[in-house]
Amino acid sequence: MAMRLRLTFSKAGPMQYVGHLDLHRAWERAFRRSGLALEYSHGFHPQPHLNLACALPVGFTSCCELLDAWLEHDCALPDVEHALTAALPPGMEIQAISQVDPASPALQTRVNSAVYEITFLDDLPGLDEHLERVMAAQHLPRLRRNKPYDLRPLVEEAYLLTPDDEGRLRMQLQLAARPAATGRPEEFLDELGVNFANTRVHRTALLLIDDKS
Repeated sequence: MAMRLRLTFSKAGPMQYVGHLDLHRAWERAFRRSGLALEYSHGFHPQPHLNLACALPVGFTSCCELLDAWLEHDCALPDVEHALTAALPPGMEIQAISQVDPASPALQTRVNSAVYEITFLDDLPGLDEHLERVMAAQHLPRLRRNKPYDLRPLVEEAYLLTPDDEGRLRMQLQLAARPAATGRPEEFLDELGVNFANTRVHRTALLLIDDKS
């Protein structure tokens, strides 16, 4: 009987420059090297039964990426974690692992929002006033792929944090991450008048629909 696993993993270092499709392939290779028997689809071109929650833009880091994987047979979770840890490339690390009901909805349909921590590499005088103005706005009309949309409903929360150890200012930002309504950190920063190239973005949480937090 197939076993469905949910892995929480970090993505940093050299892996932060790996795109979504290549990340999927990296997990397939890791399972192959680990000796764990992945379940595959049927047909002329069998595909591994792996589902990533949502794409992380290239260049972003994360400590909360989610992957669902189906194994052909039940395995002890500590054994799975040990085997995969030895097979993962540098820049990927398992943070947590659990077993999930095989009949539960697809992981991609459960993501409700994403939380980011943004570090500003430049001094930004007046940022707090700009943030207050943007958060007070009823609408933030923008264009994406030449289609108009309103960014404001996608911004669920944003506030400044205390500076980091090097004195750089940080911000926590929570954006809707549903398939039909996804907010992007770079678009929010543009509304603040911040040059996205002078920031570092780290995803800290993926909030699922059935989360209680």
